[in-house]
Amino acid sequence: MPCPAAAAHVAVPSDNRPLLLLAPMEGLLDATLRDVLTRAGGIDRCVSEFIRVTDTLLPHRSFVRVVPELLNHSRTRAGVPVRPQLLGSDPVCLAENAARLAELGPEGIDLNFGCPARTVNQSRGGAVLLDEPELVGRIVAAVRRAVPARVPVSAKMRLGYQDDRRAEECALAIADGGASELVVHARTKVDGYRPPAYWERIADLRSRLGGRGAPRLVANGEIWTVEDARRCQQVSGCSDLMIGRGMVSHPGLALAIRGAGDVPWEQVLHWLSDFWAQVSLRVERRHRAGRLKQWLGSLRRHYPQAGFAFDTLRLIHDPQLIEAWLQAHVPSDVLVSVAPQPDPVGC
Repeated sequence: MPCPAAAAHVAVPSDNRPLLLLAPMEGLLDATLRDVLTRAGGIDRCVSEFIRVTDTLLPHRSFVRVVPELLNHSRTRAGVPVRPQLLGSDPVCLAENAARLAELGPEGIDLNFGCPARTVNQSRGGAVLLDEPELVGRIVAAVRRAVPARVPVSAKMRLGYQDDRRAEECALAIADGGASELVVHARTKVDGYRPPAYWERIADLRSRLGGRGAPRLVANGEIWTVEDARRCQQVSGCSDLMIGRGMVSHPGLALAIRGAGDVPWEQVLHWLSDFWAQVSLRVERRHRAGRLKQWLGSLRRHYPQAGFAFDTLRLIHDPQLIEAWLQAHVPSDVLVSVAPQPDPVGC
C-alpha cells in the first residue's frame, strides 16, 4: 500500500556530503536498471522516466506502470528513494495529475523541462518549454499548490532550446514557482548529448539564484569519471550532481566519487545476471536480448570484458541462447536463475 509518510523524506545526506542523483533516461534507465544500479551503492535518489500528461487525469496504474517503486513506499529494493517525473505543458492538467500522483505517497514530484526528443518537443513538452519561461513558472507554481507541503517539488531543465539566452529566466521562474530543487543539464536541446557540457553556465545560474530560499542546484551533464565529477563541482560551484550515462556505463561511479573504491567486473556479472532475470519476467520475449545488449553496449566504455560479451551476443536474439551464455560465463555462485514464465501481456 502507498505510504504517505514516506513522502516527507527528502534525500539529503546527513553528513553534508554531496547529493548524488541517478538521472532519468527514457528507454534505458527504467525500474529494472534502477533496481540494479541502486544496489551498487552511492546513489541518494533516483528520478524516474517521464510520465506524459496531456488532457487526461491519469489513473493510479499509469503512474505505477512507470514507477513500480510507488508500491514499495517510493523506494527501490535497496531502499533508495525514487521521485516520479511528470512531463507536459498545461499547468492545470499537470497540477491535477500531480495531486493524483501524490495520493500514492511519492518521495517527491519532478517536472521535466529538459527532454530533447523531437516527438516530445513537437507536442509542446520537455525542452521546447524553455522558450516560454513564464509558462514554466506557472507550471511549477500550479503543481506546488496542488500537492501537500510534505511532497517536495523539483524540476530538471536544460540551458535552453535553440540557445541558452533565457536560461536565467527559466531558472528564476522555476525558483519563483516554489521548486525546492533544480537539476540543470548543462547543454541546450540543440546541443543534444554532444560534449562538452557547459558547466560554467550552471555557475551563472547559481549566481542569479543566490540567496536564502533559492532551490538546491544540482549539476548534470558529461560526468563519466571521478575526475569529471570533481571538475564539474569546481566549475559549476555545485557540490550536488546528477549522473546518467556515466552511471550506466560504470555502475561503481557514485561509489568512486565518494572515495569508496571501484566495482570489479565479477560484481557487474552478478548484476547482469540479476538484470537478465528481471528482464525475463517483465519484458516481452522478442525484446529481452535487446535490453541486455543495450546495457552491455554502455558497459563497454568502462569494462573491456563487456566489449567481448557484446561482440559475442551482438547477433543473438534467442533468450535461451542468452541464458546459456550467462550460465557459461557468470560464476555459478552468483548466477541468478529465473523460472520459466509466460510472456507478459501488453508490454
